[in-house]
Amino acid sequence: MAAGLTAAALALTGCGSASGTAASAGGSGKSAATAASAADFGGMPALVAAAKKEGTLNAIALPPDWANYGAVISAFEKKYGIKVSDENPDGASQDEITAITSRKGQGRAPDVVDLGNSFALKAASQGILAPYKVASWDDIPAAQKDPGGLRYDDYGGYVSIGCDAKAVKECPTTFADLLKPQYKGKVAMNGDPTKSGSAFGGVYAAALANGGSLDDIQPGLDFFHKLKANGNFNPVESTPATVEKGETPISIDWDYLNAGYAKEFAGKGLDWRVAVPADGQYAQFYSQAINKYAPHPAAARLWEEFLYSSEGQNLWLRGYSRPAELPAMTQKGTVDKAAAAKLPAVSGSPRFPTTAQVDAAQKTVLAGWAKAVS
Repeated sequence: MAAGLTAAALALTGCGSASGTAASAGGSGKSAATAASAADFGGMPALVAAAKKEGTLNAIALPPDWANYGAVISAFEKKYGIKVSDENPDGASQDEITAITSRKGQGRAPDVVDLGNSFALKAASQGILAPYKVASWDDIPAAQKDPGGLRYDDYGGYVSIGCDAKAVKECPTTFADLLKPQYKGKVAMNGDPTKSGSAFGGVYAAALANGGSLDDIQPGLDFFHKLKANGNFNPVESTPATVEKGETPISIDWDYLNAGYAKEFAGKGLDWRVAVPADGQYAQFYSQAINKYAPHPAAARLWEEFLYSSEGQNLWLRGYSRPAELPAMTQKGTVDKAAAAKLPAVSGSPRFPTTAQVDAAQKTVLAGWAKAVS
Protein backbone atom coordinates (compact mmCIF):
# COMPACT_ATOMS: atom_id res chain seq x y z
CA MET A 1 0.00 0.00 0.00
CA ALA A 2 2.08 2.91 1.13
CA ALA A 3 4.41 1.85 3.87
CA GLY A 4 7.78 1.13 2.32
CA LEU A 5 8.83 -2.53 2.46
CA THR A 6 10.51 -4.07 -0.55
CA ALA A 7 9.10 -6.89 -2.66
CA ALA A 8 11.59 -9.26 -1.03
CA ALA A 9 9.69 -8.88 2.23
CA LEU A 10 6.52 -10.45 0.83
CA ALA A 11 5.47 -13.41 2.93
CA LEU A 12 5.02 -16.69 1.07
CA THR A 13 1.64 -17.90 2.26
CA GLY A 14 -0.63 -20.45 0.66
CA CYS A 15 -0.14 -22.31 -2.60
CA GLY A 16 -1.96 -24.02 -5.43
CA SER A 17 -4.20 -23.04 -8.30
CA ALA A 18 -7.02 -20.52 -8.38
CA SER A 19 -9.03 -22.37 -11.01
CA GLY A 20 -11.46 -23.95 -8.56
CA THR A 21 -13.02 -20.72 -7.33
CA ALA A 22 -12.81 -18.62 -10.46
CA ALA A 23 -15.64 -20.54 -12.11
CA SER A 24 -18.35 -19.57 -9.56
CA ALA A 25 -21.47 -18.41 -11.34
CA GLY A 26 -24.29 -16.11 -10.29
CA GLY A 27 -28.00 -15.91 -11.03
CA SER A 28 -27.18 -14.68 -14.52
CA GLY A 29 -25.07 -17.74 -15.14
CA LYS A 30 -22.07 -15.46 -15.52
CA SER A 31 -18.72 -16.20 -13.91
CA ALA A 32 -17.79 -13.93 -11.04
CA ALA A 33 -14.40 -13.51 -12.69
CA THR A 34 -15.97 -11.66 -15.61
CA ALA A 35 -18.85 -9.87 -13.84
CA ALA A 36 -18.48 -6.12 -14.31
CA SER A 37 -21.14 -5.25 -11.69
CA ALA A 38 -23.35 -6.96 -9.11
CA ALA A 39 -26.28 -6.67 -11.50
CA ASP A 40 -24.17 -8.36 -14.17
CA PHE A 41 -23.77 -11.31 -11.79
CA GLY A 42 -27.48 -11.59 -11.05
CA GLY A 43 -27.79 -9.10 -8.17
CA MET A 44 -26.33 -8.60 -4.71
CA PRO A 45 -27.95 -11.70 -3.14
CA ALA A 46 -26.25 -13.90 -5.75
CA LEU A 47 -22.93 -12.12 -5.24
CA VAL A 48 -23.14 -12.48 -1.45
CA ALA A 49 -23.96 -16.19 -1.75
CA ALA A 50 -21.05 -16.83 -4.12
CA ALA A 51 -18.64 -14.85 -1.96
CA LYS A 52 -19.69 -16.73 1.19
CA LYS A 53 -19.15 -20.00 -0.65
CA GLU A 54 -15.59 -18.94 -1.47
CA GLY A 55 -15.19 -18.02 2.20
CA THR A 56 -11.93 -16.12 1.91
CA LEU A 57 -10.62 -12.80 0.61
CA ASN A 58 -6.90 -12.44 -0.07
CA ALA A 59 -5.83 -8.90 0.75
CA ILE A 60 -2.34 -7.46 0.93
CA ALA A 61 -0.57 -4.51 2.52
CA LEU A 62 -3.45 -3.29 4.69
CA PRO A 63 -2.09 -2.05 8.06
CA PRO A 64 -4.84 -2.14 10.71
CA ASP A 65 -3.90 1.36 11.91
CA TRP A 66 -3.99 2.81 8.38
CA ALA A 67 -7.15 4.88 7.77
CA ASN A 68 -9.13 2.59 10.10
CA TYR A 69 -8.44 -0.60 8.10
CA GLY A 70 -8.61 -2.76 11.21
CA ALA A 71 -12.23 -1.74 11.76
CA VAL A 72 -13.03 -2.04 8.05
CA ILE A 73 -11.76 -5.62 7.89
CA SER A 74 -13.53 -6.62 11.12
CA ALA A 75 -16.83 -5.14 9.93
CA PHE A 76 -16.64 -7.01 6.60
CA GLU A 77 -15.79 -10.31 8.27
CA LYS A 78 -18.61 -9.92 10.79
CA LYS A 79 -21.19 -8.91 8.18
CA TYR A 80 -20.49 -11.68 5.68
CA GLY A 81 -18.63 -14.39 7.57
CA ILE A 82 -15.76 -14.20 5.07
CA LYS A 83 -12.21 -14.44 6.38
CA VAL A 84 -9.88 -11.65 5.23
CA SER A 85 -6.31 -12.90 4.89
CA ASP A 86 -4.13 -9.78 5.03
CA GLU A 87 -0.62 -10.60 3.86
CA ASN A 88 2.34 -8.32 4.54
CA PRO A 89 0.34 -5.53 6.22
CA ASP A 90 3.25 -3.09 6.03
CA GLY A 91 3.92 -3.65 2.32
CA ALA A 92 4.10 -0.95 -0.34
CA SER A 93 1.98 -0.33 -3.43
CA GLN A 94 4.66 -1.77 -5.70
CA ASP A 95 4.68 -4.95 -3.61
CA GLU A 96 0.98 -5.38 -4.40
CA ILE A 97 1.55 -5.06 -8.14
CA THR A 98 4.46 -7.50 -7.93
CA ALA A 99 2.29 -10.02 -6.07
CA ILE A 100 -0.35 -9.90 -8.83
CA THR A 101 2.12 -10.36 -11.67
CA SER A 102 4.26 -13.02 -9.98
CA ARG A 103 1.39 -15.16 -8.65
CA LYS A 104 -0.93 -15.36 -11.66
CA GLY A 105 -3.00 -18.54 -11.43
CA GLN A 106 -2.05 -19.22 -7.81
CA GLY A 107 -4.44 -19.47 -4.87
CA ARG A 108 -2.21 -17.20 -2.79
CA ALA A 109 -2.48 -14.29 -5.23
CA PRO A 110 -4.17 -11.14 -3.89
CA ASP A 111 -7.83 -10.80 -4.81
CA VAL A 112 -7.89 -7.04 -4.32
CA VAL A 113 -5.37 -4.24 -4.04
CA ASP A 114 -5.31 -0.82 -2.43
CA LEU A 115 -2.84 1.30 -4.38
CA GLY A 116 -1.50 4.82 -4.25
CA ASN A 117 -3.13 6.64 -7.14
CA SER A 118 0.03 6.76 -9.23
CA PHE A 119 0.56 3.02 -8.78
CA ALA A 120 -3.11 2.29 -9.59
CA LEU A 121 -2.71 4.09 -12.92
CA LYS A 122 0.40 2.01 -13.55
CA ALA A 123 -1.41 -1.26 -12.75
CA ALA A 124 -4.35 -0.33 -15.00
CA SER A 125 -1.97 0.25 -17.89
CA GLN A 126 -0.43 -3.20 -17.34
CA GLY A 127 -3.73 -4.99 -18.00
CA ILE A 128 -3.77 -6.84 -14.66
CA LEU A 129 -6.97 -5.34 -13.22
CA ALA A 130 -10.55 -6.48 -13.73
CA PRO A 131 -13.23 -3.94 -14.70
CA TYR A 132 -15.93 -3.63 -12.05
CA LYS A 133 -18.41 -0.89 -11.16
CA VAL A 134 -19.88 -0.85 -7.65
CA ALA A 135 -23.55 -0.05 -7.06
CA SER A 136 -22.65 3.48 -5.89
CA TRP A 137 -20.52 4.12 -8.99
CA ASP A 138 -22.28 7.40 -9.79
CA ASP A 139 -21.36 8.76 -6.33
CA ILE A 140 -17.64 8.54 -7.10
CA PRO A 141 -16.50 11.79 -8.78
CA ALA A 142 -15.74 11.31 -12.47
CA ALA A 143 -12.16 12.57 -12.05
CA GLN A 144 -11.50 9.90 -9.44
CA LYS A 145 -12.29 6.73 -11.35
CA ASP A 146 -11.38 4.91 -14.52
CA PRO A 147 -14.33 5.20 -16.95
CA GLY A 148 -14.16 1.47 -17.61
CA GLY A 149 -14.05 0.49 -13.93
CA LEU A 150 -10.44 -0.69 -13.73
CA ARG A 151 -9.70 1.39 -10.62
CA TYR A 152 -11.58 3.86 -8.43
CA ASP A 153 -10.47 6.21 -5.68
CA ASP A 154 -11.75 5.29 -2.25
CA TYR A 155 -10.22 7.41 0.52
CA GLY A 156 -7.47 9.98 0.74
CA GLY A 157 -6.04 13.05 2.36
CA TYR A 158 -3.34 15.68 2.27
CA VAL A 159 0.40 15.44 2.74
CA SER A 160 1.07 16.70 6.26
CA ILE A 161 3.87 17.21 8.75
CA GLY A 162 3.49 15.31 12.01
CA CYS A 163 5.61 16.25 15.00
CA ASP A 164 6.06 15.20 18.63
CA ALA A 165 5.86 18.53 20.46
CA LYS A 166 7.41 16.95 23.56
CA ALA A 167 10.53 15.93 21.64
CA VAL A 168 10.77 18.97 19.34
CA LYS A 169 10.79 22.43 20.91
CA GLU A 170 9.01 24.13 18.00
CA CYS A 171 7.14 21.96 15.50
CA PRO A 172 7.55 22.79 11.79
CA THR A 173 4.41 23.66 9.85
CA THR A 174 5.83 24.24 6.33
CA PHE A 175 8.36 22.60 4.03
CA ALA A 176 10.53 25.69 4.39
CA ASP A 177 10.65 25.08 8.15
CA LEU A 178 12.02 21.57 7.64
CA LEU A 179 15.33 22.98 6.41
CA LYS A 180 16.02 24.77 9.72
CA PRO A 181 19.10 23.56 11.61
CA GLN A 182 17.17 22.60 14.76
CA TYR A 183 15.62 19.67 12.88
CA LYS A 184 18.91 17.89 12.22
CA GLY A 185 18.33 14.15 11.82
CA LYS A 186 14.65 14.44 12.68
CA VAL A 187 12.71 14.61 9.36
CA ALA A 188 11.48 11.20 8.12
CA MET A 189 9.07 9.88 5.51
CA ASN A 190 6.70 6.93 5.32
CA GLY A 191 8.71 4.84 2.88
CA ASP A 192 10.58 5.17 -0.40
CA PRO A 193 8.83 7.26 -3.10
CA THR A 194 9.81 4.78 -5.81
CA LYS A 195 7.66 2.16 -4.06
CA SER A 196 5.38 4.01 -1.64
CA GLY A 197 2.37 6.16 -2.52
CA SER A 198 2.63 8.26 0.63
CA ALA A 199 6.32 9.02 0.10
CA PHE A 200 5.68 9.80 -3.58
CA GLY A 201 3.03 12.27 -2.41
CA GLY A 202 5.58 13.81 -0.06
CA VAL A 203 7.95 14.51 -2.94
CA TYR A 204 5.10 15.99 -5.01
CA ALA A 205 4.12 18.27 -2.12
CA ALA A 206 7.72 19.35 -1.67
CA ALA A 207 7.86 20.20 -5.37
CA LEU A 208 4.76 22.41 -5.09
CA ALA A 209 6.36 24.14 -2.10
CA ASN A 210 9.54 24.89 -4.02
CA GLY A 211 8.50 26.29 -7.38
CA GLY A 212 7.45 23.03 -9.00
CA SER A 213 4.06 22.00 -10.32
CA LEU A 214 2.05 18.92 -11.15
CA ASP A 215 4.06 18.93 -14.39
CA ASP A 216 7.41 19.35 -12.65
CA ILE A 217 8.29 17.20 -9.63
CA GLN A 218 12.06 17.79 -9.92
CA PRO A 219 12.05 20.62 -7.32
CA GLY A 220 10.76 18.04 -4.85
CA LEU A 221 13.82 15.86 -5.41
CA ASP A 222 16.01 18.95 -5.13
CA PHE A 223 14.37 19.77 -1.78
CA PHE A 224 15.13 16.34 -0.34
CA HIS A 225 18.68 16.63 -1.63
CA LYS A 226 19.03 19.83 0.41
CA LEU A 227 17.40 18.13 3.39
CA LYS A 228 19.91 15.29 3.12
CA ALA A 229 22.88 17.62 2.56
CA ASN A 230 22.19 19.68 5.68
CA GLY A 231 21.71 16.56 7.81
CA ASN A 232 18.00 17.00 8.50
CA PHE A 233 16.77 14.01 6.50
CA ASN A 234 16.28 10.88 8.60
CA PRO A 235 16.44 7.72 6.43
CA VAL A 236 14.48 5.65 8.98
CA GLU A 237 11.05 4.77 7.59
CA SER A 238 8.36 6.43 9.68
CA THR A 239 5.88 3.96 11.17
CA PRO A 240 3.72 3.89 14.33
CA ALA A 241 6.54 1.94 16.02
CA THR A 242 9.28 4.44 15.13
CA VAL A 243 7.05 7.34 16.15
CA GLU A 244 6.30 5.78 19.54
CA LYS A 245 9.99 5.00 20.12
CA GLY A 246 10.99 8.56 19.27
CA GLU A 247 13.09 7.49 16.27
CA THR A 248 11.10 9.68 13.85
CA PRO A 249 9.96 12.76 15.79
CA ILE A 250 8.98 14.56 12.57
CA SER A 251 7.17 12.65 9.83
CA ILE A 252 6.00 13.67 6.37
CA ASP A 253 2.91 11.54 5.86
CA TRP A 254 -0.79 11.66 5.03
CA ASP A 255 -2.84 13.82 7.38
CA TYR A 256 -5.15 10.96 8.32
CA LEU A 257 -2.21 8.84 9.47
CA ASN A 258 -0.66 11.66 11.45
CA ALA A 259 -4.07 12.48 12.95
CA GLY A 260 -4.44 8.83 13.90
CA TYR A 261 -1.07 8.90 15.63
CA ALA A 262 -2.18 11.93 17.65
CA LYS A 263 -5.11 9.94 19.01
CA GLU A 264 -3.21 6.67 19.39
CA PHE A 265 -0.26 8.10 21.31
CA ALA A 266 -2.02 10.70 23.45
CA GLY A 267 -1.75 8.44 26.48
CA LYS A 268 1.80 7.25 25.77
CA GLY A 269 3.78 10.38 26.51
CA LEU A 270 3.67 11.89 23.03
CA ASP A 271 2.09 15.17 21.98
CA TRP A 272 1.75 14.47 18.27
CA ARG A 273 0.65 17.49 16.27
CA VAL A 274 -0.43 17.69 12.64
CA ALA A 275 -0.05 20.51 10.12
CA VAL A 276 -1.02 20.55 6.44
CA PRO A 277 1.75 22.78 5.00
CA ALA A 278 0.34 25.80 3.21
CA ASP A 279 3.41 26.00 0.98
CA GLY A 280 2.99 22.46 -0.35
CA GLN A 281 -0.66 21.48 -0.27
CA TYR A 282 -1.00 18.20 -2.13
CA ALA A 283 -3.88 15.74 -1.87
CA GLN A 284 -4.03 12.20 -3.13
CA PHE A 285 -6.47 9.34 -2.89
CA TYR A 286 -5.83 5.64 -2.77
CA SER A 287 -7.52 3.49 -5.38
CA GLN A 288 -9.21 0.13 -5.04
CA ALA A 289 -8.99 -2.47 -7.77
CA ILE A 290 -9.62 -6.16 -8.38
CA ASN A 291 -6.96 -8.56 -9.59
CA LYS A 292 -7.97 -9.73 -13.06
CA TYR A 293 -6.92 -13.23 -11.99
CA ALA A 294 -8.35 -13.13 -8.45
CA PRO A 295 -8.60 -16.61 -6.87
CA HIS A 296 -11.77 -15.48 -5.04
CA PRO A 297 -13.51 -13.29 -7.65
CA ALA A 298 -16.91 -13.10 -5.94
CA ALA A 299 -15.42 -12.15 -2.56
CA ALA A 300 -13.28 -9.56 -4.33
CA ARG A 301 -16.34 -7.89 -5.84
CA LEU A 302 -18.31 -8.06 -2.60
CA TRP A 303 -15.38 -6.38 -0.80
CA GLU A 304 -15.57 -3.46 -3.21
CA GLU A 305 -19.33 -3.17 -2.72
CA PHE A 306 -18.80 -3.02 1.03
CA LEU A 307 -16.05 -0.39 0.82
CA TYR A 308 -18.21 1.88 -1.33
CA SER A 309 -21.37 1.50 0.75
CA SER A 310 -22.24 4.22 3.26
CA GLU A 311 -21.05 1.89 6.02
CA GLY A 312 -17.64 1.41 4.43
CA GLN A 313 -17.18 5.05 3.49
CA ASN A 314 -18.02 6.23 7.01
CA LEU A 315 -15.48 3.79 8.42
CA TRP A 316 -12.79 5.57 6.37
CA LEU A 317 -14.07 8.86 7.71
CA ARG A 318 -13.72 7.64 11.28
CA GLY A 319 -10.07 6.96 10.47
CA TYR A 320 -9.58 10.68 9.66
CA SER A 321 -9.43 10.10 5.90
CA ARG A 322 -11.68 11.69 3.30
CA PRO A 323 -13.83 9.11 1.47
CA ALA A 324 -14.31 9.59 -2.26
CA GLU A 325 -18.09 9.60 -1.87
CA LEU A 326 -18.04 12.29 0.85
CA PRO A 327 -19.67 15.00 -1.35
CA ALA A 328 -22.48 12.65 -2.38
CA MET A 329 -22.95 11.35 1.16
CA THR A 330 -23.09 14.90 2.52
CA GLN A 331 -25.79 15.75 0.00
CA LYS A 332 -27.76 12.60 0.81
CA GLY A 333 -27.41 13.01 4.58
CA THR A 334 -25.66 9.64 5.05
CA VAL A 335 -22.35 11.05 6.27
CA ASP A 336 -21.10 10.65 9.86
CA LYS A 337 -21.08 14.34 10.78
CA ALA A 338 -19.15 13.88 14.02
CA ALA A 339 -16.34 12.08 12.20
CA ALA A 340 -16.29 14.66 9.41
CA ALA A 341 -15.85 17.46 11.96
CA LYS A 342 -12.61 15.85 13.21
CA LEU A 343 -10.80 15.96 9.85
CA PRO A 344 -7.56 18.00 9.82
CA ALA A 345 -8.24 21.55 8.65
CA VAL A 346 -7.28 22.58 5.11
CA SER A 347 -8.18 25.47 2.84
CA GLY A 348 -8.99 25.44 -0.85
CA SER A 349 -9.74 22.50 -3.10
CA PRO A 350 -7.33 19.64 -3.85
CA ARG A 351 -5.71 19.35 -7.27
CA PHE A 352 -5.23 15.93 -8.81
CA PRO A 353 -2.53 15.15 -11.38
CA THR A 354 -3.53 13.61 -14.69
CA THR A 355 -2.34 10.17 -15.78
CA ALA A 356 0.29 11.79 -18.00
CA GLN A 357 1.53 13.99 -15.16
CA VAL A 358 1.80 11.02 -12.79
CA ASP A 359 3.64 8.92 -15.39
CA ALA A 360 6.15 11.69 -15.97
CA ALA A 361 6.58 12.32 -12.23
CA GLN A 362 7.14 8.62 -11.52
CA LYS A 363 9.85 8.41 -14.17
CA THR A 364 11.59 11.46 -12.69
CA VAL A 365 11.45 10.04 -9.16
CA LEU A 366 12.62 6.59 -10.24
CA ALA A 367 15.57 8.12 -12.03
CA GLY A 368 16.53 10.65 -9.37
CA TRP A 369 15.54 9.60 -5.84
CA ALA A 370 18.60 7.51 -4.98
CA LYS A 371 20.92 10.26 -6.14
CA ALA A 372 18.94 12.93 -4.30
CA VAL A 373 19.36 11.28 -0.89
CA SER A 374 22.73 9.60 -1.38
